[in-house]
Amino acid sequence: MRLAKVLGTVVSTQKAFSLQGTKFLLVQLIDHEGQLLPDYEVAADCVGAGVDEWVLVTQGSGARQLPEYENRPLDALVIAIIDTVSVSSGRLYSK
Repeated sequence: MRLAKVLGTVVSTQKAFSLQGTKFLLVQLIDHEGQLLPDYEVAADCVGAGVDEWVLVTQGSGARQLPEYENRPLDALVIAIIDTVSVSSGRLYSK
């Protein structure tokens, strides 16, 4: 799982049938110091995350573990909206 920040939404009117009704988000990955990495990802959203929120993203087969997503061609899924992140040096993020 990776930390990421939601940058925006991705809208597609034409998509595979199994993806109908799926909300997609553009997320930017975050490193262990809270800095944005140059890596971006498009992830399906199952928790209702919004722009500027920090989220937890699962990738690969983990994105298909929820029953309603197991037969969808997903490689990344937002599975949590983060409230706080704390490290040994203190609080890294607080909503």
